[in-house]
Order: sequence, then structure tokens, then C-alpha cells
Amino acid sequence: MRISKGGQRQGRWPTLRDASLRDAPQGEVALFKRDTFQVLTRDRLRLIGRRLVQVVPVIVLATFIVFGLQQLVPGDIAVTLAGDNATDARIAEIRHLYGLDRPFLVQYGAWLWGAVHGDLGRSLLSGEVVLDSILRRFPVSLLIVGCALTLSLLIGIPLGILAATRPGSRVDALVTGIASLGVALPNFWLAMLLVATFALNWTIFPATGAVPLSAGIGKALLSAALPSIALAAGGVAEVARQLRSSLVEVLSSQYVRTLHAKGLSPTAILWKHGLKNVSVNLLTVIGLIFNRLLGATVVIEAV
Repeated sequence: MRISKGGQRQGRWPTLRDASLRDAPQGEVALFKRDTFQVLTRDRLRLIGRRLVQVVPVIVLATFIVFGLQQLVPGDIAVTLAGDNATDARIAEIRHLYGLDRPFLVQYGAWLWGAVHGDLGRSLLSGEVVLDSILRRFPVSLLIVGCALTLSLLIGIPLGILAATRPGSRVDALVTGIASLGVALPNFWLAMLLVATFALNWTIFPATGAVPLSAGIGKALLSAALPSIALAAGGVAEVARQLRSSLVEVLSSQYVRTLHAKGLSPTAILWKHGLKNVSVNLLTVIGLIFNRLLGATVVIEAV
């Protein structure tokens, strides 16, 4: 859609296929390309800006809900920190020390102001700075998520292609069953099963302990193998199901039939046209899976 200086829409943008541009001098064509690039870049920047602005209220609302849920947890953290046989004065002192005696909105406002400035506070149990604890553990978590995502793609994409190229066959039914099983299995239960089998019984992998990459790539991958496999079960199922569904739709479309009629081989149609058209959906699924894995790794690491 072309937009005039007054902000009115004036139809689509002309392309280089139009006769007026094909016959135009090179200088005018270059000027047209520059103006088109500037308009498209400006529109993209506005879209990105709007999306970033929308992220702010979502983050505030999410942190407010999580902060509020902490207030609903049974028990009193001040009593826990004071220990057994603590006096009321000691409990009141701890509440005042950590700001637990202030109103809820005041507590949340103080935390939010500190979070904006990079101060997430201290752990009530260990006394460690929360940001330092996250930065120390995040590389290991990121390694597990990266390995799980790699396994999801290496296994899920071939399974999805295999099922999509043979719709309604036994192979398709087998892949669909495996995908359904992967979605249904809880990650933490699968993690406990893998640890009991491959770590405790067969002692192939370490049962506990995280090894950073600085200690060696081999040792780090070995320690991340079991949690990565447990996390990848759901990712493999999601990739296989979504890829199969999108690819079946593309391969049954009219233009693919035309390609068959022109004599293109099924392999060429699959790799040059089928996978190319489903790549956008696949990238969207990968982004969602990465977000899900990043949250699930907290539970898997605890197992």
C-alpha cells in the first residue's frame, strides 16, 4: 500500500515489473528503491516499537501476579527465618528487617523500583544476591535448553517429514502416536525415570551435579544429557506434529499438483517448495518451544 505525504493511501507500491519502471532511467529506479526501503524500514521500526511498548504492561502485570501469589503461600517466612522457639520480638525484628511489615503495594513498589535498576534483592533463605545467583546458574540452564532444542529439531523434523510424505500410512500413525506420547509424558517423571535407569542402575550418566563448559565440553554435555533428553520429549512431539500438519497442507495444495504435472520429482518439490513454505510456521514453533523449555528446565534441574 503506497502512502502519500498527506498520509492518504494511494494503492499498492509499484514494483520493478511495472512498465513505467522498466523503461525508466537507472537513476530513477535507484531513487525508487531507496524511497521504498526507507518507508519499509520506518514501518518495521514503528511495528517493533509498538511491540516493545506492549511488553512493558505485560511484564508489570506478570510480576504483580507472581508477587501477589507469594503472599498467599501458607505459613510465615519470618517465623521460618527466626527458627524454633523464637520470641515475638525476634519475629517482628525480622519482619521489619526484610520489609515484611509494610503494605503489599509498598513492598511490590520497592521491589519493582529495585528490579528496574538491576537489584532483584536477596534470597530470604540463603541471603545471596538473586541476580548473582541467576547469572551463575544461567549458563548451565542455557546449555540444557540448547541441547534439548537441538534434539527436538534433529528428531522432530525427520519424523514430521516422514509422516507428511506418507499420510494415512502406518508410518504416519506411528509418528502420530509417538508425538502424542511425547506430549502426554510429564517431563519431571521422565527425568526421574532416566536418572533411575541410566544413572543409578547402569551408571552411564551422572545422576546429579552440573558441569559448566569451562570444565570441558565433553563433561558438560555428559552432565546435561539426561535433563536435555527429558526436556526434548515434548519438543520432539511438538515439532513433529506441527511440521506434519503444515507440510501435509502444502503438499496437497493445487500448485504442488501443478509441479507434479510439470515433471518435478517429489524430492525436489519437498525440499525446494514444501519445506520453504512451512519454514515460517516452524520458526514460530521453535520460538515457543524455546520459551517453554526455558521455564521447564527449572523443574528438571531440581530433579
